[in-house]
This record gives sequence, C-alpha cells and structure tokens, in this order.
Amino acid sequence: MTQTQSVTRPNTSDKKPIKRQLVSFVVYEVANEWRRLSKSEKIKSVSQFQNIVQKFQSIKDCQIITYNTMGLRSNGDFLLWIIAYDIDTIQNFNIAVAKSHLGSYLTKPHSFLSMTKRSTYIDPLDPEHQEDRVHIIPGKYKYFFVYPFIKKRDWYTLSMDERQEMMTEHIVIGNKYPSVKLNTTYSFGLDDQEFVVAFESDSCEDFLDLVQELRESKASSYTLKDTPIITCIRKDIMTILNEIG
Repeated sequence: MTQTQSVTRPNTSDKKPIKRQLVSFVVYEVANEWRRLSKSEKIKSVSQFQNIVQKFQSIKDCQIITYNTMGLRSNGDFLLWIIAYDIDTIQNFNIAVAKSHLGSYLTKPHSFLSMTKRSTYIDPLDPEHQEDRVHIIPGKYKYFFVYPFIKKRDWYTLSMDERQEMMTEHIVIGNKYPSVKLNTTYSFGLDDQEFVVAFESDSCEDFLDLVQELRESKASSYTLKDTPIITCIRKDIMTILNEIG
C-alpha cells in the first residue's frame, strides 16, 4: 500500500453489538508421581478427567479442543483451548479440574486469557472478513501453534494510516499461506499479554515459512515479546491421557 492509497472502512455505527467470546489457552504438566500410581488408580483418574472435559464440551456455546504437547516442550504435556461466552464457564471448568484426582497432580506452566474482537485493521482484499474474528470456529487441523504477543509502546504512537500500511503488508504475507489459519484474540486488561495468536494448520513447514517471512516485515520491528511458542498436536482427551500415563 502506498501513501496515496486508502482503505474504505465499513460503517459499523448502525450495527447491533456482536457478543464476543472469552478464550483460554492452558498448558498442563503432569507430575511424575501420577505416572507411578497403580494402573487401576490411573484408569479411574483418567475416566474422571475425561468426564469433566466432556461435561463442559456439552454445555451450549462452550468449546474445549484438546492437544498433546508431550515431547514438544520441556514444560507441558497437553493444552486445552477453551472458548465460551461466559468467563464463569472457564473458571468453573478449572475449579472442576483442580478438584479432580488428576488435577491434584497437575501444574499449569502457561495460561493465557483473551477475548475475541473485530480487527482494528482492514484487509483490502476482503474488508468484511474481520467479522469472523468475533466468533472462533476451530477447524480440524492437526497442528496448533499458540503464543502471547506484546507490541512495543511506540506502535501505539503511530498514526492509524501508518499502522494500517504495515498491517496490510502483514496480511498480504499471510494470504500467501492459505494452509495456515490465524485466530487472533485480545488480552488488554485481562492478562499480561496484549494479544494471543493461535495458528491452525496441517503443515508445520508452511507455518515455519510463514513466521520466517513475517519476521522480515516492517511491523515485526515493533514486536516486544512473542514467546513462549507452544506447538501442539490435536488429539482427543482420552488418547492424550493414555499417551501421557
């Protein structure tokens, strides 16, 4: 985008407010003491935990997607991606987990809380696509990559036109990798980070190439922090717990 170009922003003043989603990403690590329990104790523990996950998955407007991180990070065995319209649902799920038998053997090395929101920036090729960001629809992709994200304060002192120009470059690069789906959520005032970015894909290679190319973009120079990066493989909760134990 050149300085003489501009993006027409849709008029949203007459639109009804769209209910946004609360989003939680939690990495759990299982203590080795749990692995040394008898087979019968672990079977009972796994069954109880599975029932908790399935109970909350059955709640209307609550989604829990489960991923195995074992062997992909030094501090974490599985990740739960929880999406709900009510923050109480997310808290109640974590309370139920803490009270469970397996929960007494779990720690949470990483936990990120965020919320969906219409994008501030406009995709010049598809100006209305930011509507989709208010409602997350997880795909059936095998791999999941998630990390917290913080911009340098200098970013927010730039004019909207300057930021839009850099984000347009960002968007153009992203569109070169249609096999990678981006889910951006916002954490301002809710958690330590400003954003949580979560990518879904069936190709680790495409994701790696995308991130490498984004590092070369102008907007990347305004990144303050974008770690830890959690790499996950999507599996059902019973498979994950059986593999862990």
